[in-house]
Amino acid sequence: MNNNPYLRNYIPNYNQQNMDEQIDYQINQLQQMKKQMRNNTPAINQTFQLAPTSLGIKYADSIEEVQRDMVIGDIPYFSKDMSILWLKNSKGEIKTYELNEIIPKDEKDIQIDFLISQIEELKGMIKNDANITDANAKQDTTNTTKHDKSTRKKFENEESTSISEVSGSKEE
Repeated sequence: MNNNPYLRNYIPNYNQQNMDEQIDYQINQLQQMKKQMRNNTPAINQTFQLAPTSLGIKYADSIEEVQRDMVIGDIPYFSKDMSILWLKNSKGEIKTYELNEIIPKDEKDIQIDFLISQIEELKGMIKNDANITDANAKQDTTNTTKHDKSTRKKFENEESTSISEVSGSKEE
């Protein structure tokens, strides 16, 4: 049989034809699957945000805006004017801080602030001294009535109720 030239030519052609038919059949199947996929696939128009887009600094107008936002880690939120800081953690807890600008001062600025505080202190001392009267001024007195324990008689005592400071200066 192997020596038959007709059979040798026929078997490879048969195998080739069989393979061509299988390939065509598979191509048809894939094209049908492709058509089914196009017809059965609905268009997805929704987007889902599973994680925040940024892990850095955010700006917010109010604490309500901070409360609505979902965070993974600690995220600082600043107000637009940079005066308030909200720090939100992954548990949803919010801490609020007030921010003040720190301006670096050189030696002259520090000395000016020191002198201003001394002037204010001296002004306060002058106002306090103006309220104190001289020792020669009449003092407010009140009558107090007490009982003598041994005789149980009333007696009146006149005591001073104000304390005055005597200002004096050394004359040389």
